[in-house]
Amino acid sequence: MSMVYLDNAATTPVAPEVVAAMMEVYQTVHGNPSSSHAVGRKAKALVETSRRRIAEHLNCPARSICFTSGGTEADNHALQAAVSCLKVTRIITSQAEHSAVIKASQNAGMEGVEVVHVKHLPDGGVDLNHLEQLLSDSQAKTLVTLMHANNEVGVILDIRKVGAMCTAHGALFHSDTVQTMGHYAMDLSELNIDFLACSAHKFHGPKGTGFLYTNPALRIEGMIVGGGQERAMRGGTENVAGIVGLTKAFDEAFAHMAPHEAHIRGLKRRMVEGLKQRIDGVEFNGHSDGEDRLYTVLNVKFPPHPNGGMATFLLDLEGIACSGGSACSSGATTGSHVLRALGFHDETRASVRFSFSRYTSESDIDSALEAVTKVFGVLELAD
Repeated sequence: MSMVYLDNAATTPVAPEVVAAMMEVYQTVHGNPSSSHAVGRKAKALVETSRRRIAEHLNCPARSICFTSGGTEADNHALQAAVSCLKVTRIITSQAEHSAVIKASQNAGMEGVEVVHVKHLPDGGVDLNHLEQLLSDSQAKTLVTLMHANNEVGVILDIRKVGAMCTAHGALFHSDTVQTMGHYAMDLSELNIDFLACSAHKFHGPKGTGFLYTNPALRIEGMIVGGGQERAMRGGTENVAGIVGLTKAFDEAFAHMAPHEAHIRGLKRRMVEGLKQRIDGVEFNGHSDGEDRLYTVLNVKFPPHPNGGMATFLLDLEGIACSGGSACSSGATTGSHVLRALGFHDETRASVRFSFSRYTSESDIDSALEAVTKVFGVLELAD
C-alpha cells in the first residue's frame, strides 16, 4: 500500500531540482568556504550568491541574512540576541506559538525578563486590541514575538499592522514565518520586522537549513561562537550544499508561487467539501477552512466517535500520513498545546491536521476522504 502524504506542515518532500542542485555541490564543490585557496573560494561564492538570491526575493540587504540550521535555531537566536544584545526586558508573546518561541521565552523569563501573553479572539486570531494595550502598559524595552501563520489552525497574523504597532511603541518585532515563507510573497522593505525565521524543509528544501533575517539597523552578536563564519553571527563551517538547496527551493517557490497556491487551494476546497458531505457534525478549528487562512493547512474536528482516540494511528493504517491535534476520549496524550491555548481542545472529539503541498494530487484527497469515512463512518447500532 502506497502512502498518501498529507503532513506537509511538518515537512515537505525535497523537490527533485533541489536534490540535483545539492548533488552537484556534493560532487564538485568540496572546499571549506573559509579557505583562501581557489577551491575554498568556489564554495564561498556559492554561499554568498545564495545569500544575495534570498535577499533579492525578500527585498532586503544581503548582509541581513544569516544561514542557520532551521527555524528553531533562528527563533532562539533572535530571542537571545534581543535580550543579551538589545537589552530587552519584556517579551510579549502568545501561548499558541511554536515550542521554540515558547521555551526560549521561558528561558528569558528565568533570567528576569518579564513574559506576558497576548489574548486570542474566539476564531484563534491574535487580539490586536489587547496587544495595543500591552504595548501601552509599559515603558520597558519590549520584544513582540508572534508567528505569521499558526502551524496547526492556519490563522494568519497581519504582520504589517503588528509591525507598525511595535514601531509606534518603540518595541522590537520578531515573527516565525516558517509556515508562510515560500508560500506568500514578502517585501521586507515595506514591513517593520526586526527578526524573521525561515526553514527550508517547509517549502521543498532540505532539512537542517534555514536562515534568520535581522533588521540591518540592529547590531547583535552570534549565539554559536567559533571560527567567525556568517560575519561572526554563527560559528561553524557552512552547510554549502544545504544552503544551495535552500536557495534553489526558494527560487522555485517564488517563480511558481501563484500556480502552486491555486493548485493547493483547489485541493483544500475538495477536502473541505468532501468532509462536509461524508461526516455529519464535522468542524474546522480556527475556521481553517476559510479562504483567509493559511492555504496549506486544514485542521479538522471530528464528531465524538470511539475511534477518535486513535485517529491518526488508524488513518496511518489506512495509508494516510497526517498529524494529530487534540487528544480525545482515550486520554492517551495531553493533546496539542495550540488547540488548548486557542480554546479548541475537546476531550470527546479528535482533531486532525491535514496539510498539502504542490505535490498533493486530487487522488490523494479522494483517498484521504475514503480513509476518513472508514475511520469515522456512521456507527451501526446493535438491536
